[in-house]
Amino acid sequence: MTAAYMQDKVNNVVIIGGGTAGWMTAAGLASMLGQTGLNITLIESEAIGIVGVGEATLPHIRLFNETIGVNEAEFMAATSATFKLGIEFCDWGRLGDSYIHPFGEFGLANEGVAFHHYWRRMQDDAETAPDIGALDEYSLPILACKMAKFQPPSEDPRSVLSTYRYAYQFDALQYAPFMRDHAEKRGVTRIEGKVTHVDQDSGTGDILSVTMDNGQSISGDLFIDCTGFFGLLIEKTLETGYDEWSKWLPCDRAVAVPCEHEGTLLPYTRATADKAGWRWRIPLQHRTGNGHVYSSGFTSDDVATDSLLANLEGKALADPRQLRFVTGKRRKLWNRNCIAIGLSGGFLEPLESTSIYLIQEGVTKLLEMFPQTSNFTVHAAEYNRRMDLEFERIRDFLILHYHATERDDSAFWNYMRTMDIPDSLAEKIELFKSSGRVASYDHGLFLMPSWVAVYIGQRVMPQHYDWRADRLDKGHIKKHLSGLRNHMHQAAMSMQDHASYIQNNNMARRPVTAAS
Repeated sequence: MTAAYMQDKVNNVVIIGGGTAGWMTAAGLASMLGQTGLNITLIESEAIGIVGVGEATLPHIRLFNETIGVNEAEFMAATSATFKLGIEFCDWGRLGDSYIHPFGEFGLANEGVAFHHYWRRMQDDAETAPDIGALDEYSLPILACKMAKFQPPSEDPRSVLSTYRYAYQFDALQYAPFMRDHAEKRGVTRIEGKVTHVDQDSGTGDILSVTMDNGQSISGDLFIDCTGFFGLLIEKTLETGYDEWSKWLPCDRAVAVPCEHEGTLLPYTRATADKAGWRWRIPLQHRTGNGHVYSSGFTSDDVATDSLLANLEGKALADPRQLRFVTGKRRKLWNRNCIAIGLSGGFLEPLESTSIYLIQEGVTKLLEMFPQTSNFTVHAAEYNRRMDLEFERIRDFLILHYHATERDDSAFWNYMRTMDIPDSLAEKIELFKSSGRVASYDHGLFLMPSWVAVYIGQRVMPQHYDWRADRLDKGHIKKHLSGLRNHMHQAAMSMQDHASYIQNNNMARRPVTAAS
């Protein structure tokens, strides 16, 4: 290697901020790049609290944990985690409605035609429709949710028990210390204190170093901003700018409170629509997490808090905690030699549990294109392009939940139902309404089963279906669907009880403390 290359090589990464974003980033970098000689330093202050309400996740986190060497049983026990097979949505299409967005397929495709097209065809026949049942009855994870069952998917692709995935529901306040311990064991250096000054190159504007409240200066080649909504580096220093999406996602506040757990330990998260937003319920091993996400333009903090407290299943375990945010994202998540990961990069509210996913994607994409030298131009452009797609496609999926509604019982729902939506979403909705087809893309989080779950669950019924479904005789389809439904039910019944599975596999709650 040339002397110029060695001088320009990225040797030092400095992460500002801890919490879930900071320690996931540190653990990911240390696990995958720690053996290359990369120095990773994380600066955080115990005096600065973390948001800590992101308790529900998506199946992708399993791959992240496996990639960095996290033992599932240890992780479950340390974070009081439960398993998650989907998200239940109550009162979204109409008051009294309920459906589950599952982490798995609906039925089985036949001759290249997605299952929901066959199901839709049979709905047109007055004789067969009553026998066909709801689409939910052909989803194994939905049936398991309703029965409070869980077991890992089968590795046999021929088994119906292989047609689903799972995620976790965990205590974010415990997850950060768990990831800190994982990262420090792999060489990450933690520095306690607050950053009081950021030193920039007078010519390029790149960040050269940060100064602590005790006078210590820490220099770096690449800086990761995990300072939450404050955006110390990405915004306060680099003035990157923020694209606000509140006209489509007007909820801008949340109030959260834990309560005592009562009843069956369910393997899913619940989101119940309220007058000016929605309430979440996340069952953990030791408590239930609750929150109310709402729009301050349509209700008050007091009314939102009262609604949350009135709907708790058990005794509150703490005082309600308020959170304010603006939905949207930074105009560049990678600006100069700074990358914003977590809330510092953007926030799209927790409706589909995407916050931790976006942290994971930020880390994963950084690892995929980690620069060898300080010439970041090409890397930054590609990183921003791909993260922009992630944010925009998640944004559209979230808007769909609010917009595809028949509710007219409040000013909030009247606004959401009648508002203008992004062209990218309008085109997707029209495509499904006309033919039952779901717009596909190579990169993006939510694929066909997710869109179908929300469309059908919120009464967006397609007028037509894939014409290839007509190639099979109705009697053949009816017989196939009946057999499949029975098979799904039997498979769900064969699964283990959710709470028992956790207890029997050494995953029961164990407190964890950060390494000293």
